[in-house]
Amino acid sequence: MVTHLQVPYRDIALENFTYYDLSQQMETLQWQSIAQVNWKGFPYKPDVHFQIAHDNQRIFVHYSVQEEFVKAQYVRINEAVWEDSCVEFFVSFDGKASYYNIEFNVLGTGLVGAGSRIKDERIRLEPETTVKIQTATTVVNVDGKKKWNIILVIPTDVFVKDKIERLTGVSAHGNFFKCGDSLPTPHFLSWNKIEYPTPNFHLPDFFGEIVFE
Repeated sequence: MVTHLQVPYRDIALENFTYYDLSQQMETLQWQSIAQVNWKGFPYKPDVHFQIAHDNQRIFVHYSVQEEFVKAQYVRINEAVWEDSCVEFFVSFDGKASYYNIEFNVLGTGLVGAGSRIKDERIRLEPETTVKIQTATTVVNVDGKKKWNIILVIPTDVFVKDKIERLTGVSAHGNFFKCGDSLPTPHFLSWNKIEYPTPNFHLPDFFGEIVFE
């Protein structure tokens, strides 16, 4: 079953770039679940949701995560952030022929990959491009329960292999993920279900439909 997502337009002000200010502006957006446990060998299921919007020139993704362990090791762009407490957004604008993988840990450290589904043909974007993605994060620990949130502000010029002048009316495909490969409880959750024998997010055949309103 292919999941369908409508991404609403929102005029979100960035002058006061704090987590609180951005989250307040996104408050009325619908929450989506990242709840697919696709591999029985990794049953741990943290509570993960996201909101998404766009303003034609940027995509805003707000993740909310509650999990047992929070790991934050990597601090440099293009390091192995998927081994930390990590959220990811994969998106294709050309019918799944190629796609971008956008991955950020709880610290706001990120990487962006691009290219076809053939691994050897994919590239890691240069740090000066990835750094254009702004992030705002917060971490709360109450009674041993750790909750963290991150908002990604992704400008369209990060999508270097596509010419996107405005997002309204664009149809895309994608998936949203939560992982933590090196946590005490490794896990690999997705928004759209993946049917594959081993953990692998790089499978555009299992992307859902995304329409920018």
